[in-house]
Amino acid sequence: RRWLGRDAARDNPVHLLETGRLALSEFEHRLAAALVTLDGAPVRAEGLVDRLFAGMRHDPVMVDLLRTARAAGLHTALLSNSWGNDYPRALLDELCDIVVISGEIGLRKPDPAIYRHLLNQLGLPPGRCVFVDDFPVNVRGAEAVGMRAIHHVNPVTTRTALHELIVGGARP
Repeated sequence: RRWLGRDAARDNPVHLLETGRLALSEFEHRLAAALVTLDGAPVRAEGLVDRLFAGMRHDPVMVDLLRTARAAGLHTALLSNSWGNDYPRALLDELCDIVVISGEIGLRKPDPAIYRHLLNQLGLPPGRCVFVDDFPVNVRGAEAVGMRAIHHVNPVTTRTALHELIVGGARP
């Protein structure tokens, strides 16, 4: 929990990894040293992050939502706290006008500077943007710089909230 909390100290290994100040291999070694298996054996560091994220897949409903938004002429972007090595760049280029990965620019949500960086890349004022994130602290960070924001809980509620903002007369 000390490592994974979004409000964790700036010197924790997750923060260092996601701001590009810690190599993935060093992160894996630090994480492995802090873990044990159910039977008490040490955890193998090499490939640990790949094993942890092996089951993660993109959500087809959210991918469709991005495609629909782009087809409607809306700008789309990805702002991710990550080191970004294994992102499906071809898919992201299809879905997003701008991709900002924290580990590539040395900033991390909810630091206001990362939202301002994204806005600068988009060339849009904050009031013309809607930010969606699954962590409330990141939603609050976007709101603090003037963006409208939606806390993503599931694709249905996110789609509904976006529809209300965009079709309901508050198009970004």
